[in-house]
Amino acid sequence: MSERPPQVSVILPVRDGARWLREAVDSVLAQTLSDLELLVIDDGSADATPAILDEIRARDPRVIVVRQNREGLVAALNRGLAQARAPLIARLDADDVALPGRLARQCDELRAHPELVLLGGWAEIIDEHGAARGRQMRPNPQGLRETLAKKSPFIHPTVMFRTDAARRVGGYRAAFEAGEDYDFWLRLADSGEIAILPELLIRYREHGGSVTRTRELRQIYSARLAKLASAAPRAGRPDPSAALTAPPDWHDPDPGTFERDSSRLFRMLELADPALARAAPASAIDLAAITTQRSTLSAGERKFAQAALLNLLRERRDLAVSRAALIRLLLQLGAAKAVKLLLRAK
Repeated sequence: MSERPPQVSVILPVRDGARWLREAVDSVLAQTLSDLELLVIDDGSADATPAILDEIRARDPRVIVVRQNREGLVAALNRGLAQARAPLIARLDADDVALPGRLARQCDELRAHPELVLLGGWAEIIDEHGAARGRQMRPNPQGLRETLAKKSPFIHPTVMFRTDAARRVGGYRAAFEAGEDYDFWLRLADSGEIAILPELLIRYREHGGSVTRTRELRQIYSARLAKLASAAPRAGRPDPSAALTAPPDWHDPDPGTFERDSSRLFRMLELADPALARAAPASAIDLAAITTQRSTLSAGERKFAQAALLNLLRERRDLAVSRAALIRLLLQLGAAKAVKLLLRAK
C-alpha cells in the first residue's frame, strides 16, 4: 500500500451480501478516478461474502477488508471512518452500483467548494435484476436546509463528506438506530455547508428485503430524536442525547427526560399494527400522547397515527375514549386521508 493517502476512501459495509457484492465492488474499482481505497467492512457474513472479498483483494491492492463479528451497521461505518486515510469519504452499499464518474465529480465539487462538508447526489432506482424503475432526484439546493430540518434529503449511498468534519462531529451514533444517517447529516450540517449534486451518481437497488413496519417506525422514532437532539446545541444547550449509547426502548417504564414524550407518542403509533391494537390494554390507549404533540408530527408520524386510530375504531369496543373522539382526532391529522381510510374500512 502506498504511504501517500489516496484522494478518496470508499466505505462499503456488508453482511451476507454475496449476491450483488462483486458488481458493487467492481463499480468502485472501475471509477474514472482511480486514486482511491475501498474499505469493505464485513459485518460477520456467513455466506460467500468472505471468499469473494479474499479473491477481489488478491487482485487489487486498493481493496482493504476489515472483519467484525456482527456488531451492526453503525459499528461498521465508524470502523471505516476510523481507518480511512483519504481526506474525503464516499459511501456505497453492497447492493448498489456507482456510475463511472461518480467519485471524480464529487471530488471536483468538494475541491472547488472548500466550505462544503457533505455532498449528495441523485440515484437511478433499479430492481433486483438491474432493471431501471425510476429516479430519486432530491430537492432544489435553495431548500436543502429547510428539507433537512424535517427529514433526510440525502440518499445515503450517494454521499461524500470530509473525513475531518465527520470525525470532529463524532461519526455515526448507535442510539439512532435506522436513522443514524439523518442524525449524522444534522450534525455535519452544523459544521459547514451541504449540497446535492444534481446528477445521477449511483444505481440504487430496491429489492425483496423491504423495510418492515417495525423498522420504519424505528426509523421515524430515531428521526424525531435526532431533530430534538440537534436543536439543543443550536440554542446553546448541551446535546441531550450525548449520554445515549444504545437505541432507547419506547416501552421503557422509566425513560430518560430526553426521550420521554417521544416514547409516549410511539407507544400509540405502534398500534398501527392491528395485532398490537387488539392486544393493548385499554388503560394504555393514550390519545393525549398524540394531541399534545400534533403540531410537531412529521408526515410519517401522521401516517402511523391515523393507522393506529383507525385500528382502534375497527378493533376495540372497550375503550373509555369515545368513538367520536377517535374520529375527530383522525380528521384533525388530515381530513382527506382520514375520509379515504374510513371509506376503505367499511
